[in-house]
Amino acid sequence: MTGVLVLAGTPIGDVSDAPPRLVNELATADVIAAEDTRRLRRLTQALGVTPAGRVLSYFEGNEVGRTPELVEALLGGARVLLVTDAGMPSVSDPGYRLVAAAVEAEVKVTAVPGPSAVLTALALSGLPVDRFTFEGFLPRKAGDRSRQLAEVAAEPRTMVFFEAPHRIAEALTAMAEAFGPERPAAVCRELTKTYEEVKRGPIGELASWAAEGVRGEITVVVAGAPPAGPAELTPAELARRVAVREEAGERRKEAIAAVALELKLPKREVFDAVVAAKNEAATSS
Repeated sequence: MTGVLVLAGTPIGDVSDAPPRLVNELATADVIAAEDTRRLRRLTQALGVTPAGRVLSYFEGNEVGRTPELVEALLGGARVLLVTDAGMPSVSDPGYRLVAAAVEAEVKVTAVPGPSAVLTALALSGLPVDRFTFEGFLPRKAGDRSRQLAEVAAEPRTMVFFEAPHRIAEALTAMAEAFGPERPAAVCRELTKTYEEVKRGPIGELASWAAEGVRGEITVVVAGAPPAGPAELTPAELARRVAVREEAGERRKEAIAAVALELKLPKREVFDAVVAAKNEAATSS
């Protein structure tokens, strides 16, 4: 029989947040693949558990080479526990390659749910959480970062980003340029730790605050783009939105209905805009 790959969430700050199942998995797994074996040692000591299985490192620098070794152990019947420094494996941390390889090898994959910086920050942000996107870490280079932010500037859902403390001021400044300085946001740092802090306000103000220096693990939550105002919803803009959906594979009727629903407009108004755009294109050609 094949083994089982267990993805385990670890505390993002307060070690007492560790679920009882994590303690049991740490004590009984045949193999523990850890992003940082030293941090794993500190975690097991804090939890009062002694791993019985083999412990090995599994991080960005060696995951390509080590994945086949772990899959071989799984195919041999081992119970492999994957843990990262904090939070859930695969979420901006090592794990995706191993999960994909295990699924391809038809090995069972399960999870021990645990603390999540993404969900914790969302809940504390005070921003809408009914729909959101996780954008991970922004590119380090200024040009790449600006391009990525431009791509999501019109995103209507709340967005969550991870960022390093030494880049947070630059990142917030770039967000203010891409989204506008008045876009509401929250900077959440050191979540569940002693010096936990949630700073809320317009991105422009947060960028100025961060310029003085910010320490700790940081998660940024940004409000989605507000609905387009009446002045922006010209017939040409309505026709463009329908065209984008058609290019993505939707039938014109479905695209018109979707745009009308999204913008809370009568379908007839959107339909007329599409017809007008079509007639204008025919006349100009």
